[in-house]
Amino acid sequence: MKVSIVIAVLNSHEVLRRQLLHFEKMALPDDVEIIIIDDGSEPPLTGNLKNLTIHATHDTRPWTQPIARNLGAKMAKGEYLICTDIDHILSRKLIDTISSTDYDVIRFKREAGVLDENGDFTQDMAVLHSYGYEHRRGLRMGAHGNSYAIKRQLFFDLGGSQQRTRYPNRDEQKIKRGLHKLGDSVKKLIDDGRPTIYMIPNGRFCGSKDYNPFGLFHNLPRGEW
Repeated sequence: MKVSIVIAVLNSHEVLRRQLLHFEKMALPDDVEIIIIDDGSEPPLTGNLKNLTIHATHDTRPWTQPIARNLGAKMAKGEYLICTDIDHILSRKLIDTISSTDYDVIRFKREAGVLDENGDFTQDMAVLHSYGYEHRRGLRMGAHGNSYAIKRQLFFDLGGSQQRTRYPNRDEQKIKRGLHKLGDSVKKLIDDGRPTIYMIPNGRFCGSKDYNPFGLFHNLPRGEW
């Protein structure tokens, strides 16, 4: 197995349905697997797709996403992990880039985008605005710290995601610190040539960090921080 896509999901049933339709339309190669860690959804998440695993943790504590991600990484069989959140959209181009890379760590550019009810991707501004998108830089967004690709063994060597169970989790901080210590011994793609990941508008990009367009995502309150 070359690539394992690992996504922790809580109570985002409709978005997962759209994501699986999107993955199905990509006709991914046999050496790419998708691991969905169902972190306490009610009802449990379901789906049917080639090389798809949905694993229920039955953990109903809030903000246990980093624990779920580490579990998904342990279950993965790929040489590379693609780690992201369910409100982010992967393209076939991004997945193919990871499948053919020799970098140890790959960061992503980020833009706004939406999957419609049929799992089709769009960046139509009218659609984005219907989701409450208010960003002033057009489609461009800052990089998402919690979305990246990394060699699976390096992920474990660095200790995996930081298992902080409160918002914000800052999952990636332990990995970032470890990569900084390793310096140039790790081959990183962090500048030109990075592939692009896409975010379904919600939260602070729509004016409030708890904004949940059409009730598509979990409703855990983020509170003040």
